[in-house]
Amino acid sequence: MKNEKTSNMTRKYVVGLTGGIGSGKTTVANLFAEQGIALVDADIVSRQVVEPNTKGYQAIVEHYGLQVLNHDGTINRSKLRETIFSNEEERQWVNQLLHPLIRTEMLKQVDEATSPYVIMVIPLLFENGLDSLVNRTLMVDISPEQQIKRTAIRDNVLPEQVKSIISAQMSRDDKLAKADDIVENQGEVSELKTQVLFFHGKYLDLAKQ
Repeated sequence: MKNEKTSNMTRKYVVGLTGGIGSGKTTVANLFAEQGIALVDADIVSRQVVEPNTKGYQAIVEHYGLQVLNHDGTINRSKLRETIFSNEEERQWVNQLLHPLIRTEMLKQVDEATSPYVIMVIPLLFENGLDSLVNRTLMVDISPEQQIKRTAIRDNVLPEQVKSIISAQMSRDDKLAKADDIVENQGEVSELKTQVLFFHGKYLDLAKQ
């Protein structure tokens, strides 16, 4: 077994939940939530830090102007993605602005949580080095074939598009090697729940130590 990582950023016991696109992270996260465990979701926080009147929102509007806004004054995230997609310098600028804001807000939400431990849901946990913020990592694993099929149906996109997204991320083997714990998502939700209950008990014990 790997040594327990220690986060000096928070006194709470934190589990980092990750997995590739279409792996079933949200389903697994919700199963933990059913046990009364607080979730801190990086995707949700990334939207919160660019809501109107936030530091992230003001910086983006000052930098890009009104063309990145929706009619209601909120950030048009798809337009922002288009703006930075083919410009590495702009992509770096946005990342350097938002990543620290996202990290700070996630840690704030962890500290405010009242459950025995906290699940941080972070798609790019290993890619962005955010495993340094957690005590333990849990990966949802799925076969590449299922991953491509599920994502293509869910997002109504071609399998080739899903493959290109997968190839841009850390490989499945590398993530499996880094993960402390693994949930196998190859069957029914009932099988997932059995695994989640097992890890829930394990994390309750670890959080008490």
